[in-house]
Amino acid sequence: MPAERLTMRRVREILRHRFEEGLGHKAISYRVRAAPSTVRETLRRAEAAGLVWPLGDEITDAVLEAALYEAAGTKTGHRRSVEPDWAHVHRELKRKHVTLQILWDEYIERHPDGYRYSRFCDLYRGWAANLPVTMRQNHAAGEKLFVDYAGDTVTVVVDRLKGKTRQAHLFVAVLGASSLSYAEARWSETLPDWIGCHVHALEAIGGAPALFVPDNAKVAVIKACRYDPQVNRSYAGMAAHYGSSVLPTRPRRPRDKAKVEAAVLIVERWLLGRLRHRVFYSLAEVNAAIAELLADLNDRRVLRRVGRTRRQLFEEIDRPALRSLPVERYVFAEWRIRRAGLDYHVEIDRHYYSVPWRFAREQVEARITANTIELFRKGERIAAHMRSSGNGRHTTVPEHMPSAHRRFADWTIERISRETSAIGPDAALLCEKILADRPHPEQGFRPCMGIIRLAKGFGRERVNAACGRALEIGARTYGSVRSILDNRLDQAPASARPASREPIDHPNIRGSRYYH
Repeated sequence: MPAERLTMRRVREILRHRFEEGLGHKAISYRVRAAPSTVRETLRRAEAAGLVWPLGDEITDAVLEAALYEAAGTKTGHRRSVEPDWAHVHRELKRKHVTLQILWDEYIERHPDGYRYSRFCDLYRGWAANLPVTMRQNHAAGEKLFVDYAGDTVTVVVDRLKGKTRQAHLFVAVLGASSLSYAEARWSETLPDWIGCHVHALEAIGGAPALFVPDNAKVAVIKACRYDPQVNRSYAGMAAHYGSSVLPTRPRRPRDKAKVEAAVLIVERWLLGRLRHRVFYSLAEVNAAIAELLADLNDRRVLRRVGRTRRQLFEEIDRPALRSLPVERYVFAEWRIRRAGLDYHVEIDRHYYSVPWRFAREQVEARITANTIELFRKGERIAAHMRSSGNGRHTTVPEHMPSAHRRFADWTIERISRETSAIGPDAALLCEKILADRPHPEQGFRPCMGIIRLAKGFGRERVNAACGRALEIGARTYGSVRSILDNRLDQAPASARPASREPIDHPNIRGSRYYH
């Protein structure tokens, strides 16, 4: 810090002791209680100003001060008339590889008599200290996109007649360097909506950042940890598709996401405050209104002290540093752990998809999209299918089936026949018909094995009786046999008519072909 100036009264004392008494610098410093260097500097200034002792009556304190310190403004370390554009310096520092040293070199090249480097840095830091909290953070250009959900929701009327309403959640994203903001309303905060909002935000921005910075919400982070958080696999896959990564904030460290917290507050006030009197009848209406208000926030509102709008800062700083978006938009995919059955099929949403027969009984990973099912084993894709509805049927690729007798390990059609015959003739006949009804006999392995295992809990006699009743009513599924046993229908009195294994021929019965 520069030394505080002496009062003019003490300056007059120094001059008197020097010119009237002829005292030296140390003696004068002792008497006026000032450092010898200060006394020396004061006498030097008086000599440079041409002052003669005794001072005349016209030399007032103001005149004396002006005479002694008239050159103070041109000395190194003091303010000059050529002041740097600190807002420009602040913006340039956000660019990659730009430092205060580089900016000072450019400044001193234009103004050779400008501030020295140390004074230049001190003045900039003093200017930056007066910025809002969210602007004081150092965020490199195109580095981080902060994401979060607003705490408040938007009310949407979904039934005009009954006046039924539903709450829409507000997703918010903000770029760290330029503060360009994006918001979108969604019905929920589930993973598909969370990732869908990210995709729309990137398309609205026109590029991808290096990092996505969420908090530790369950939709983004499976296990929160300060050092090694486990990010949801679908979320990480979305980031990788755009060449980015996910960097969650530290648990219980709200300052890590101060940028988005401030943006959420701004968006809530800017959007929700202005929309509080409007009535919306669809999510599309809400998002259209949000888009209009965001245009005002980003394109027309000038940030204080920076002197630029968010859009102008974005074009200058963030846009050149953002990654280009890939040609294809990211398709939401969900990952699940599954185990292939004995029939080398994997069950997903009540439909069965085949894998090569050698992976039967193996654990696999399923990547599920709206249209496709991909199955992976230790990172290698082993099967891909078009997604089908959950109708309990099988989708089988012929190449996945085993050769010869289509066997796996010790389970074969012959073994199933042997095991069911041990239970009883009705069980054997029912399983025979189940295998015959399938396009591939292996697709009937699961229900037959289930019927065989029922004998352990219910006994062979009851299972055989239940199979007989299932044959009687034409129900050739494991679920029907289990239901008969659970409801003890196998113990009900038998029908008066003799049991027949032939299908009933009657004009009021449509038959199984009617449903296929």
